[in-house]
Amino acid sequence: MKADRLLSILLLLQTRGRVPAGELAERLEVSTRTVYRDIESLSASGVPVYAERGRHGGIALLPGFRTDVTGLTTDEARALFILAAQGAHTALGLDEALGSALRKVMAALPAPHRPAAELAGRRILVDPDKWLSGPRPAVDLGELHTAVFTDRRLRIRYRHSGETRLRTYTVDPYGLVAKAGTWYLVADRRGRPQLFRADRVASAALTDAPVRRRAGAELAGVWQQLRRQVEERPAQVRVVARIRRDRLDLAVRILGPALAGPPRTGDGGDSGNGGATDGTGTGAEAGTGSDWAVIELAYPVIGAVRQLLQFGDSLEVLDPPEARRVMAEGAAALTAVYADDRPGHPEPTSG
Repeated sequence: MKADRLLSILLLLQTRGRVPAGELAERLEVSTRTVYRDIESLSASGVPVYAERGRHGGIALLPGFRTDVTGLTTDEARALFILAAQGAHTALGLDEALGSALRKVMAALPAPHRPAAELAGRRILVDPDKWLSGPRPAVDLGELHTAVFTDRRLRIRYRHSGETRLRTYTVDPYGLVAKAGTWYLVADRRGRPQLFRADRVASAALTDAPVRRRAGAELAGVWQQLRRQVEERPAQVRVVARIRRDRLDLAVRILGPALAGPPRTGDGGDSGNGGATDGTGTGAEAGTGSDWAVIELAYPVIGAVRQLLQFGDSLEVLDPPEARRVMAEGAAALTAVYADDRPGHPEPTSG
């Protein structure tokens, strides 16, 4: 604690010049007497620091003295202050520590580099969340964070996607990864790598056993292996659909992971009815018309095509026939839900 305080005093004096002892005490949350004792310690260690009494007095370094504890270039300083905007520190409880570290870096920077570093923090903002991602569940990374940094095995109770019951696993953590605002625990389970979403960990407890990682395996390499497994998962169903051009940008944003290629647009090929099919046409047979674009999607199962119902009549599935049937069944089910004459349907109020 004292060493950290002494460094803070030294950096503040370098940045500000003469600083009243009372101001130093307030900023460091100590007494004025403690500040003077710290000044004596700095002087005894060879730092040319002195105190001036009086109304305009204060504590200062001898002119010309400077210590550069960073050696940072302008671009390196910019990079650090942009990093501060990424938001991952909040979940780890490191916001205060980050702010303190950046203040020290700013104070230690050579004077010509400070404006560029400060401007980078004000002009560049990195928001890790996707559009329309909605509120995220609260995530407690405490035990996960401790396990990662103390190299301890971890026992977790975990809920897989689509399941309600909890499963219990003992895992060997490699580390934590924040991807698009979602935290993941990367760990070995029974000697094989596995991803665990932090917001599905119902509880976590450290064990007394040391972590058992595979020889030569590191977090970055294990993460890349797991990421490829997710992204390169083979799709079993190919779907061709047409979508109105004024909804194409929105569809690309929402359907991005399912898109099998860039959308196809064209100025011809219209059959006179806007490219509509009679239920038996395929994507190759149906024209797009000037108001339509064709997209191809890849889904793991045929039922996943129901994702496209959110686009209403702005999107039509063209092929395969099985996907059209799934869409028709989904649309019929929605019609039944909202039918006014459905038995038990509440009467509308007149206000």
